[in-house]
Amino acid sequence: MYFAVVSKKKFLSAICVLLIITLATLAVYKTGAYQAFNGYATRRLPIYRVETEEKKLAISFDCAWGVDYTDKLLSVMAEENVRCTFFMVEFWTKKHPDYVEKIFSAGHEIGTHSATHPYMSKLDETAIKKELNSSTQAIESITGKKVEVFRPPYGDYDDLLIETAESLGLYTIQWDVDSLDWKDLSENEICDRVIKRVKNGSIVLFHNQGLHTAEALPKIIKTLKNAGFTFVPIGELIYRDNYKMGADGSQIKRQNL
Repeated sequence: MYFAVVSKKKFLSAICVLLIITLATLAVYKTGAYQAFNGYATRRLPIYRVETEEKKLAISFDCAWGVDYTDKLLSVMAEENVRCTFFMVEFWTKKHPDYVEKIFSAGHEIGTHSATHPYMSKLDETAIKKELNSSTQAIESITGKKVEVFRPPYGDYDDLLIETAESLGLYTIQWDVDSLDWKDLSENEICDRVIKRVKNGSIVLFHNQGLHTAEALPKIIKTLKNAGFTFVPIGELIYRDNYKMGADGSQIKRQNL
């Protein structure tokens, strides 16, 4: 009788342990820890950076509210022979078509930053497509070149947004280095933030209307060039096929495919 009781207790204990393991596994999977453990994403992620052995990176600007410093930015880029990526909101594009043409003619890449700058994770598929189609058409009507990259306003996204953008031929792009120039940091503060944080395959976020961005940019570019970095537009940095996404949003080239 004693042994039967012990066996029953062991059986119940085993059931409890199995249940705990099952619940823990589900929790890990649902919260995204699974993707970190395995080194790849189980949810859809935008591209934050590119995993590469080459010392190259991309500079990007979000354009939404003005053009006060854009000529100076373009002048710096021309002097340093650097091409970058500008993400434009549709209402900015329509208000400043001369700058769209000027940026494009200077050899820079242009991507969409949406039509109306909403939180796009709050939109349904129809509304997302309207935002993306309308904004890309506004850009393409000026440049004649297909838009291939998209940056969500506020860095806000979900699976539906990324999948919808992908269905329209757009790569969704974030950043791994934020200059915080939108906080009106000083020239030196912007320089320190960017220079200390960049690595191979980084995507750096600036704003064309940043108060001290144009002042900081020459030092940033020169310092990184001296460190061996080269600069390319995002469309030339990212992989177009045979890649997977790391849990941190790194785009990783698949081998032996």
